[in-house]
Amino acid sequence: MTRRFAVGILVAAIVAWPRTGLAEGSIEQGRQLGFTCLGCHGIEGQRNAYPSYRVPKLGGQSRSYVEAALRAYREGSRPHPTMQAQASSLTDLNIADILNWLDLNEPVNDSATAEMVAGSAAAGVCVTCHGADGEGVAPKPPTLAGQHSDYLQHTLHQYKDGTRSGNVMTAFAATLSDADIEAIADFYASMDGLETLE
Repeated sequence: MTRRFAVGILVAAIVAWPRTGLAEGSIEQGRQLGFTCLGCHGIEGQRNAYPSYRVPKLGGQSRSYVEAALRAYREGSRPHPTMQAQASSLTDLNIADILNWLDLNEPVNDSATAEMVAGSAAAGVCVTCHGADGEGVAPKPPTLAGQHSDYLQHTLHQYKDGTRSGNVMTAFAATLSDADIEAIADFYASMDGLETLE
């Protein structure tokens, strides 16, 4: 009886032991899941039907930002009917698969380009989270460099009017004029950076 008990404990421990690699995801599975993503994010200049703004570029975006966005869409805390529908059935492993397929890497903050941002007073405060080169400071702020200006403007207006939540961004956007929003969006859109998925 003691031996069976010991074997039972051993089996239970093996089953309960955390497995590394299970949530790491598969590039091939991510590619299969990601075909849907290409329908919008893989077409250069693709626009949403309403409101009309270009679909964001994801090629080169911060892995942790995309992961957080997919989870927020899945949980319904980030409003966008199409993305909520797409993400609603994704498991954590599916999200890891997609991220590996996208081959996204955490951005590196390069302070050597701070002079570039200093030239734009409107975007000066953005450096704290989004980096001097617009590539985001890990773990979650998105890369802004190269993103479509109209998408960035739409996003900032969502934060400003409260239809998109985020403590820091909501508070920051509340202080921006429409001219500031346009200047910030144009500034980051003019940089080399994000690309349309292929």
